[in-house]
Amino acid sequence: MRRIKRIALPAICALLVLCVAVSGLYLFTDLFRPDDREAEAGTAYSSGSTGQTVRQIQTALKNRGYYTGKVDGIFGKITTAAVKKFQKDRGLKVDGIVGPATMKALGISASSGSSDENLLARIIYGESRGEPYTGQVAVGAVILNRVASPLFPNTVSGVIYQAGAFDAVSDGQINMTPNDTARRAARDALNGWDPTGGCLYYYNPKTATSRWMLSKTVHLSIGNHAFCL
Repeated sequence: MRRIKRIALPAICALLVLCVAVSGLYLFTDLFRPDDREAEAGTAYSSGSTGQTVRQIQTALKNRGYYTGKVDGIFGKITTAAVKKFQKDRGLKVDGIVGPATMKALGISASSGSSDENLLARIIYGESRGEPYTGQVAVGAVILNRVASPLFPNTVSGVIYQAGAFDAVSDGQINMTPNDTARRAARDALNGWDPTGGCLYYYNPKTATSRWMLSKTVHLSIGNHAFCL
């Protein structure tokens, strides 16, 4: 009877170690592989989220009478409560999470955030290039304050292109390519930095001719611009 050649013990141990390692790798991958909900997390906003899209959510809720807090781009308890109430009234799943269905019901486009940033950077560049950085952010903040105010259109493009609102639109400077400073100022404004403390207007005292604008009380001055509530 032919004897079966014995496999060396070290080789068997090495083979076992390799099998365990491969099995462990698959197990680790399965445990940490995102499921469908996690993969789509970037399209949903909930408590703890921040940024321009959150500002848009708050503005849309505010314009519909659901949100009473400050439009600050921070998704907190007041925003969550407003979202839940809106969802309940619209027959949506009441979970306080703004996913695709709630976004659509609020009238917010998934791509509007980047479009707003680009447009805001262009108006900042056209209106305030050469101003101190804080002054450039302040110009962006005034536009966003208008978006949140019932006195003005409720979108960034609506505010910027409102007839006669900004010289940079009238003279075409809004079509210039913004520099990195203007883009950074736009992001800072969209992320909630408001150096003006809520102002809705600004003008250059050296060049302004509107009696109505000149009659408004100046809240603060940054660079060549006076900011008014």
